[in-house]
Formats: sequence, C-alpha cells, structure tokens
Amino acid sequence: MELAFVLVKSKMGHEMDVMNDILKIDGVKEATGTFGQYDIFVKVQASTRPELDKIITKKIRIVPNVLSTTTLPALPGKSTK
Repeated sequence: MELAFVLVKSKMGHEMDVMNDILKIDGVKEATGTFGQYDIFVKVQASTRPELDKIITKKIRIVPNVLSTTTLPALPGKSTK
C-alpha cells in the first residue's frame, strides 16, 4: 500500500468547497481543514505508486479553486490505520 499526505492551498473563501470535492475522490482517506500556509491536509492511499501519483496529479490538482499542492510521500514500511 502506498500512502502520501497532500497539503493543499485553495482560493480564499472556497476552502470548504475544495475539501468536500476532495473527499469525493477515490483513494482519499481523510481531509482536514487547517490554519496557516496550507488550507487542507489530505491523506491519500493507493495500492501502487503510479495509482497514487494519478490520484494526486489527475484528480486532486484539478479540483476547482485548488491553487497548489505539496505532496509528502510516506516512508515504506510504515502504515497508519
């Protein structure tokens, strides 16, 4: 299983819309609003690295009002429930 955390910046005033759209994406396990430099913290899980990359680049990044993302891949061998 591949796991990554994605930090999302969204257009001001659209944080909840972006978070709700992201939560509808297959592979997204959690999304939480945050304060600070990033607006949303997203946990993404997939069976393979290419599948994980596709979820992030072809689904999360194209959500309307997403301005940018930063991806933090998890180390192999470590998992969360």
